[in-house]
Amino acid sequence: MKQLLLIGSITAVLLMSGCSTKEGSIDVNSNTSANRSANTNGSSTSSAIDGPNVGGDSSSGVNIGVGSSDLTAAQIQEQNIATLESRVKSVYFDFDKFTIKPDMQTNIEVNAKFFNGSDAMAYSIKVEGNCDEWGTDEYNYALGLKRAKAAKAALVAEGVDDKRVVMVSYGESNPECTEKVNACWAKNRRADFKLLP
Repeated sequence: MKQLLLIGSITAVLLMSGCSTKEGSIDVNSNTSANRSANTNGSSTSSAIDGPNVGGDSSSGVNIGVGSSDLTAAQIQEQNIATLESRVKSVYFDFDKFTIKPDMQTNIEVNAKFFNGSDAMAYSIKVEGNCDEWGTDEYNYALGLKRAKAAKAALVAEGVDDKRVVMVSYGESNPECTEKVNACWAKNRRADFKLLP
């Protein structure tokens, strides 16, 4: 009886030692060259769905980690876009104005440099014009579009390809802040920038 128990234990150990212990990871670096872009020195860099390495090495593609192999390529790309967008700065406008203020020009320059970099080059850019609640809906949609156009023109002036940029106006329908105070209304007079696959 002891011999059978010993043989059974040894067999179980041998079987377990032969099992794979792969981590759940997704290697999107094996995709076609359409998901790669060349930087200025000719080497390829990650773009499109290559993204931040959650729990991984920054020199390789996406390494999501154990238990997240259920993520689809679309979900990975969505996470990548959200991470990239966190590096983009909004541009704020004066009351009833749509010209880029001198103190907001730095945000335009930082955004343009980022949009022209290897991390964001594979994406289109959506400029979203927003307004405070003062004025009619029609007036605010028109003003939001003027703000989006001004932000696009400023990006193009900084070297961003105008074919990559689309515009939309949300008027007053997309507030960042809802308190009825001047500081809050000022946060709603803005242009936001989003990345599109």
